[in-house]
Amino acid sequence: MAAVRRLARVNRLEGKHVVVTGAGTGIGRAIALRLADEGARLTLLARDERRLRDVVPGAATKSVDIRDHDAVRAAFDEPLDALVANAGIGGPNGAGESDRWDDIVQTNLYGTYWCCRAAEPHLADGGRIVVTSSILARIGVPGYTAYCASKAGLLGMVRAFAAELAPRRIQVNGICPGWVNTDMAWDGLAGISENRDEAFEIAMSEVPLRRMSEPEEIAGTVAWLLSPDATGVTGQGIDHNNGAWMV
Repeated sequence: MAAVRRLARVNRLEGKHVVVTGAGTGIGRAIALRLADEGARLTLLARDERRLRDVVPGAATKSVDIRDHDAVRAAFDEPLDALVANAGIGGPNGAGESDRWDDIVQTNLYGTYWCCRAAEPHLADGGRIVVTSSILARIGVPGYTAYCASKAGLLGMVRAFAAELAPRRIQVNGICPGWVNTDMAWDGLAGISENRDEAFEIAMSEVPLRRMSEPEEIAGTVAWLLSPDATGVTGQGIDHNNGAWMV
């Protein structure tokens, strides 16, 4: 997979304080790096704080399990300009003892809600919230009932928050990535075929551009949503999936 060149710093977020959850790996890490390049002052949240310390030198880091309402509330303790609610977990859930419904929904839906509510009183008027949803909010996948339901729920939550916070000019949007070159995606591909190349080809056969996104590309969409260039965009689910879902 070809590496994506990091874009030059353009300072659209100079001096803005942004909280990013799930910033230790994958898309969250790429988002943190991109926002730092654009001049943002960052607070990074994840369960494993050790990973966070290596993401952006000088960024504040906090160990938080977003399923813990009290811990989330305590983590938001200073003024901020934006929240990127990216933390989440993936994978299948099956019936019986293997059913991970509670864990997935508590993390992806409840946890994201707690983060948005905790951020709300600290957000400046005119601030931004971006929530990481998924293409699986749009389509059903066998064995992924919890993930699909939690990510679809996030889009409903985005629209409600967008209407609720509009009097303060706070814009709230979701992003719906498709296949992205992360460990989570490759774990999903392993369920298609044990052969990595074969799994990739099968999955990409349903993607018009026949490619995965890179985390840096999703980070670019997030940076745009947080920037003045996206003024007036709110209540939207932005599909960034190489054409895998079109409306």
